[in-house]
Amino acid sequence: MRYDVVVVGSGVAGPIVARNVAKAGFSVLLVDKKPAIGAPKQCAEGLTMNAFKEFDIPYDKRFINREIYGAKIYSPSGYTAELRYKEVSGVILERKVFDKMLAYYAAKAGADVWARTEVVDVIRKDGRIVGVKAKHEGEPVEIEAKVIVAADGVESTIARKAGINTYAPPHEFDSGYEYEMLIEGFDPDLIHLWFGTKIAPRGYIWVFPKDEDRANVGIGINSDNELTAKYYLDKWLKENNIPMRKILEINVGLIPVGGFVKELVKENVLVVGDAARQVNPVHGGGMAEAMKAATIASKWIVKALEEENLELLKNYKEEWWKKEGPRMEKLLRLRRAMEKLTDEDLDVFVQLVSGTDLEKLASGNYLEVIKALMRHPKVLMSRRRLEILKALL
Repeated sequence: MRYDVVVVGSGVAGPIVARNVAKAGFSVLLVDKKPAIGAPKQCAEGLTMNAFKEFDIPYDKRFINREIYGAKIYSPSGYTAELRYKEVSGVILERKVFDKMLAYYAAKAGADVWARTEVVDVIRKDGRIVGVKAKHEGEPVEIEAKVIVAADGVESTIARKAGINTYAPPHEFDSGYEYEMLIEGFDPDLIHLWFGTKIAPRGYIWVFPKDEDRANVGIGINSDNELTAKYYLDKWLKENNIPMRKILEINVGLIPVGGFVKELVKENVLVVGDAARQVNPVHGGGMAEAMKAATIASKWIVKALEEENLELLKNYKEEWWKKEGPRMEKLLRLRRAMEKLTDEDLDVFVQLVSGTDLEKLASGNYLEVIKALMRHPKVLMSRRRLEILKALL
């Protein structure tokens, strides 16, 4: 069995690569170890509106639970800041349907798609990687390929088998725990975020509405914390008198928030998405980052196959690190600075930011917000706060 490209993992990055390469006329196999692509989900399911146009994804109501118009953030002492748009700014997806539809788009473009197919190793001949070994519905199968894409998640088997160093220390991961549950009392047109060292160390608690009275309620904290993410989430629910009697689903996951993989390409193997730690270090969102990387990777795969020169694959690494790397490194520095903030600092900053500031933050323009905060007396009077903010400039 032989293909031009084998893509391992059908989350978000994998199907984008498979679709784009298949559209160019090359033979592609997209495989996923799960019997049902998209399940279980490991995501809060939020996605910005511009992703649909940027990555050529149909705006299909079959995988959109709710349209969102902004966000509301809460400080440890209960101060709030709100950003509300007149137009839809994002959506809460149904990932189980979304991921499956991304695989469907890849199949429509010409890719073969196999569920319940676990890739267990690479095949080497004369010292070169020439394919993968897999179990398809329990039966062993060998698949030859000119190019292999490791889009198989945070624990990427393929990257490791190809000899790519994906190690990152525990502190560069967040531990996530989430309930899909019935919940009332929160504006369903906004996402809601709570910050605080005692609420969610190094992270935050979220309520992402999926209906008027149904939402993803979750938390992300540093994975090397001595207490679990579930402990902090259950504690918050109890303290806020939110009943836990109507929980529809529980999801647990490890979220990379640093430790970006340096060697994105080795020989004919490319690493994308969570497998490459291409996740926003500040808020832990990985879908948009995965799509960006997949778009760059697929462009160079197509060029390499068209010109029959696999050396061109290295340009994926070069382009990603030139175009996205500096921004991600800056976000990583921001995350590390935020770890030094106390609850009092968080209270002050939430009180000081305006809706305009939140809009700048949402668009990734942290610099102007930081400069504005540094001019405020409550910041100027604190050398420590000033030093933290200066480190981000």
